[in-house]
Amino acid sequence: MSEGQLAALICWLILLLLSLHRSVWQTLHDNPLYQHLLLGCAIALVPLWYLRAGLHEGLEVHFLGLTSLTLLLGWRLALLAPCLTLLVLGYFGVTNLADFGWQGLIGIALPVATSWLLFLASWAFLPRHLFVYIFVAAFLGGAVTITVKVVASALLMGLGGSYPWHTILADYLSVWPLLLFPEALLNGMAMTVLAIYRPHWVYTFFDREYLGR
Repeated sequence: MSEGQLAALICWLILLLLSLHRSVWQTLHDNPLYQHLLLGCAIALVPLWYLRAGLHEGLEVHFLGLTSLTLLLGWRLALLAPCLTLLVLGYFGVTNLADFGWQGLIGIALPVATSWLLFLASWAFLPRHLFVYIFVAAFLGGAVTITVKVVASALLMGLGGSYPWHTILADYLSVWPLLLFPEALLNGMAMTVLAIYRPHWVYTFFDREYLGR
């Protein structure tokens, strides 16, 4: 493990410790629903992150699904659940466990923060309506989130000297537009189903606010 990898891992662990305070663990302990949702989301992300494409190691692309996870569980638990996913993928050799810190910061924390901030912005500045929730917080959130993640990964690889910029532009960033609509659709559909059939599961969905009841 290099110094950069170690520093990233320490930063990621500190972020987790700061975000997962005692009340979060108390909620998990007292509410079996959140235990099931946390484990279920971690398992659901495994095939989503396992199916990846790319011409170079470290420049693979895959769907995230983290916008739905953030809206479903809230940002604190949305940081925790994907850690289990990364451990499973690392165990089977799909990802490099030495890069766990960078994967946590770039692949989890940044997308979760983006999704949460967009949700807060839609809550504060837009009408509180079901379609706003679905199309802005979920659909648009998915597209923005994967954009931020891809750009951040490209900058990390480019500034770190892992690959020349022309390789990153030609073999990585060129694939980004193809991911926007599928990622947005994935999150939009997932949150539509959850908001309609299981609204009591969704941490960020409030019937009285979005449905007027």
